[in-house]
Amino acid sequence: MQRVLVTGGAGFLGSHLCDRLIKAGADVLCVDNFYTGSRRNVDALIGHKAFELMRHDVCFPLYVEVDQIYNLACPASPIHYQHDPVQTTKTSVHGAINMLGLAKRVKAKILQASTSEVYGDPEVHPQVESYWGRVNPIGIRSCYDEGKRCAETLFFDYWRQHQLRVKVVRIFNTYGPRMHPNDGRVVSNFIVQALRGNDITIYGSGQQTRSFCYVDDLVEAMIRMMATGDDFTGPVNIGNPSEFTMIELAEKILSLTGSKSKLVFEPLPSDDPKQRRPDISMAAEKLGGWAPRVGLEDGLRETIAYFRTVVA
Repeated sequence: MQRVLVTGGAGFLGSHLCDRLIKAGADVLCVDNFYTGSRRNVDALIGHKAFELMRHDVCFPLYVEVDQIYNLACPASPIHYQHDPVQTTKTSVHGAINMLGLAKRVKAKILQASTSEVYGDPEVHPQVESYWGRVNPIGIRSCYDEGKRCAETLFFDYWRQHQLRVKVVRIFNTYGPRMHPNDGRVVSNFIVQALRGNDITIYGSGQQTRSFCYVDDLVEAMIRMMATGDDFTGPVNIGNPSEFTMIELAEKILSLTGSKSKLVFEPLPSDDPKQRRPDISMAAEKLGGWAPRVGLEDGLRETIAYFRTVVA
């Protein structure tokens, strides 16, 4: 039985990953400081003989025995990571150092949950892994963007210097049940506003685009990435290449919820990228033909059904 550590395991992505790992027969140690994660997300696993929940901040060293580490710990939505930007950078950088140190001590394989934000406001579209990005190092999003970029640097330096078995995935916009209703991400924002009958807030012209990957597809890719041979480190893009404007997304959500909410337009936030779409050719090649299976409409139905249970 593989002993697997998931940092940020009580968060949106982490809790779904814990579910899948338990079903696959792993012994899972879920670590979270509950800054953005919630016990509710892992309630169904509490008491399972192969699941352990530990409150811990990855900014401090952790001494456990594990075979694999999925490092997901970091607030991932603008509202949360901009609330305490210094702590966000510490979580990405100190957290990476501490988890890499743990992996080195116990000879574990370690996966870093990086982000499409390492590409910044890209000049290359769609984004390929060889693109270095266009990131503002001193903007309001820099704590997250540059923190994740530095974490990638650390992973590859540990790989080169210590021959550590590392895996890096760059996660594009992901959505699904257990998203935090107040995380400020566009899918949760639009769904919550629609269900409450509030105006749908669109920033800028609404013509900026994003690609949305359902959480089950993302988790499948992460597990496949961890299972690849030691000669493949990534980084590899994980996301859905289908691209939608913000207006198209809002209209889909209004249709699926039956809401009568109106669209209102606000100024575009600083450093908000205009386009975001992954080139997933490498994922298809290296991860056993992986490709997203859940279309946006089907995924939104599941996500809306979840939000109906948590939004007053």
